[in-house]
Amino acid sequence: MRATDYLRSQVAEDWTAATTHAFTNALVDGSLSREKMAGYLQQDYLFVEEFVRLLASAVAHAPNLADGVPAAQFLGQICGPENTYFLRALEALEVPQAQTEASETLAFQQLMASARLSGRYEIMLSVLVVAEWVYLEWATPHEDRAENLPFWFGEWITLHSGQGFSEVVSYLRKQLDTAWETLGAAEREDVQITFTKAVALERAFFDASWLGFKVDR
Repeated sequence: MRATDYLRSQVAEDWTAATTHAFTNALVDGSLSREKMAGYLQQDYLFVEEFVRLLASAVAHAPNLADGVPAAQFLGQICGPENTYFLRALEALEVPQAQTEASETLAFQQLMASARLSGRYEIMLSVLVVAEWVYLEWATPHEDRAENLPFWFGEWITLHSGQGFSEVVSYLRKQLDTAWETLGAAEREDVQITFTKAVALERAFFDASWLGFKVDR
């Protein structure tokens, strides 16, 4: 079994909850309220700065140039089309960028910062794999719905599905699978703890999004 499949199998309940969530189900069928989507996007956009730092740190810690290039290219995607999507969607939903972090947002930011500051490639990958693989899994089955939805729903699905994004997730998983083979028992335990926490925080963030974040005005 691949390391990443093993890690996912150890958190099956939280993984399934995060990838088949009522929040994303409502998003993909277009029934999610503008207010809930606005609150979600305000909070999710607060992740971008720390996510960019984490991804850039992973590029710097990659074993060689060939291992680092795909992450560097993905960094351009986050700083380009995805960043632009957030700005357009928040404007269309008539809300500003959030000034207040929810506790669920802060918890995931702290995990990303901890992974980055660890200086350990495998720990950085543990968070990155979860963050992107969870989104690929919930979005991919609904890719064909995207064009019939308002862009703040449809483009969010498109950004997290399709061949290009699938290749990003495959690359991140392969990097973690490869790193896993070089680790001792204690280091593998650290990876599993980080992976488990990241999945739990993804679920918690979707739970809070479904309940509805307070929208900053």
